[in-house]
Amino acid sequence: MKKNLLFLSAAITFVMACNKNKNIEVTTYAGSGAIGAVNGKSTEASFSNLMGLAIDSAGNIYVADSRNNMIRKISADGVVSTLAGSGNQGSADGKGVAASFFFPAALTVDTHGVVYVADTHNSMIRKITPDGNVTTLAGRPDAATKDHPGAMVRFDNPYGIAVDKNGNVFVSDWDKDQVKKVSPDGKVSVYAGTGDRGLKDGPAVNASFYLPEGIALDQKGNLYVADTYNNLIRKISPEGIVSTLAGKIKRGSANGKGAAASFSHPDGIAVDKKGNVYVADVGNNKIRKITPDGIVSDFAGTGKRGADNGPANTATFYRPFGITIDNAGNLFVADYQNNLIRKIGN
Repeated sequence: MKKNLLFLSAAITFVMACNKNKNIEVTTYAGSGAIGAVNGKSTEASFSNLMGLAIDSAGNIYVADSRNNMIRKISADGVVSTLAGSGNQGSADGKGVAASFFFPAALTVDTHGVVYVADTHNSMIRKITPDGNVTTLAGRPDAATKDHPGAMVRFDNPYGIAVDKNGNVFVSDWDKDQVKKVSPDGKVSVYAGTGDRGLKDGPAVNASFYLPEGIALDQKGNLYVADTYNNLIRKISPEGIVSTLAGKIKRGSANGKGAAASFSHPDGIAVDKKGNVYVADVGNNKIRKITPDGIVSDFAGTGKRGADNGPANTATFYRPFGITIDNAGNLFVADYQNNLIRKIGN
């Protein structure tokens, strides 16, 4: 009898979860779908292989418009503008279109509205004030490969970025297989990873990653890392302990708890107020959800390539990369190959 009641309870929970997911809708928030750099009303604007997204407390969305070499801004009322970037490849500081970037892949925004950019192919971390003034916080675009005292630290294709309440910036240094920390005054230190490719949990100084990309902080200071080429989601506690939250090395799309689940080149990560982690599962064309105890489920997307809107379980994406979440719990996704920003919410 007890076994039957437990089974019934589990079945009811599963049905409720499915019904709740059916009420979540995917819509197009910005972008016409055409490749371009047109500003204007949300769905009349255009992007070119956008990757990173971030949202501020006022509801403005910032976009790493990667192949346009620009940082775009979408106001809370849906108007797209260019915050910074000439569109030409370069590493110039300056205001607005006087500045230049080279394939910026990720960005984040602090409580003061300052945007931090992982300027990926320049191997630099850039900082943009609310009025569009661009400066270089850390990094240099030359061929040096070793970090050394007395000089600016060299990153190697930084792909993920997050900022904490104290203004410390965390960066996934992709080709160095590390997570680095940049203090507000630009000093760089290794936060996690030996620099040797691998899969090792434990103290951050001894841990290893394999080409990590998206990162995100939760309200408790835990840092989540899309360990992209390990196909894992890793977690770094404020005490500096690295663990594996979910996934296995072998690529797949299985749901389940912890190592029973699988991903295919996960990238963007966002964390809600309850500690649920949302992942842009690029290779599976899905958005996945991970509960705080490591249970993975499909949140949106069938897995087929496309740009279909509608209920989350029938909608389609085409290589979703960046992901961010607003105060109301709505998700926004940089749908890379569709050149669109999609919204997932009730």
